[in-house]
Amino acid sequence: MTAEYPVAPRIVAPPVWQIGKALLAERRLQQLRPVILPALTAAAVLLAWQIVVTALRVPAVILPPPVEIAHELWRVLPALLHHAVPTTLDSVMAFFTASALGIGLAIVITYSPFVRDMLYPNLVLFQLIPKVALAPLFVVWLGISSESRVAFATFVSFFPVVISAVVGFANIEASAMRLCRSLTATEWQSFVMVRFPFALPAIFSGMKIAMTMAVIGVIIGEFISAKAGLGFYILYASSRMETAVIFAALLVLCVIGVALFGAVALAEGLVRRSYGRR
Repeated sequence: MTAEYPVAPRIVAPPVWQIGKALLAERRLQQLRPVILPALTAAAVLLAWQIVVTALRVPAVILPPPVEIAHELWRVLPALLHHAVPTTLDSVMAFFTASALGIGLAIVITYSPFVRDMLYPNLVLFQLIPKVALAPLFVVWLGISSESRVAFATFVSFFPVVISAVVGFANIEASAMRLCRSLTATEWQSFVMVRFPFALPAIFSGMKIAMTMAVIGVIIGEFISAKAGLGFYILYASSRMETAVIFAALLVLCVIGVALFGAVALAEGLVRRSYGRR
């Protein structure tokens, strides 16, 4: 009589295509995580906001519930879009002006020790001045037109660009510059092929900050003197105690700011990819 031994269960490995499908799904989830988590967090905050305001019966003039804000946003959306146009145009114009002036001055500071010793410490100290207090001066100098708001927004957003660009131009690998000199490259060739590409991350970091600062500068200018724009509309709604409309205008302003910031980030990717192909 032969002894019977227990037979181990047979383990069947999943097909290769199932493993690949699972890995692809996990990779897609990791890619969507930066979008899903902020969206879920915002939804949770809005839900808690709605519950707390409703349960405590907070007056709408103090803190309206999100449902009422959404209703007012839909009601005044045409007016908000109308006022969003000058705010967006002035912000973009101030951003491009500040970026051009900041990068140009950074190049001069980098290649001129005299200018660097003369201006750079003063720029750092001037950055500490509360620039909001200087906004009325631009109205005195340039009037209540759009030029005063663009000039003030340029003034506010100029400093992050120039300081970031100076740091980026200075932090270049010495071995790369020695290689350029050994190949008898001109100063312009070294700048275009080495110094500027190495400084792109720092430059675009300053430009991203400048984009948000430009929007803030334009809104401050519209608070002081404007006949149109989201800042003007927020003041108009506050004079009528329409808190929900103020929140709706702030939401549109946030969308504009995120869109402009995303445009700068997209431009950064395109420029760095273009330099990477060289």
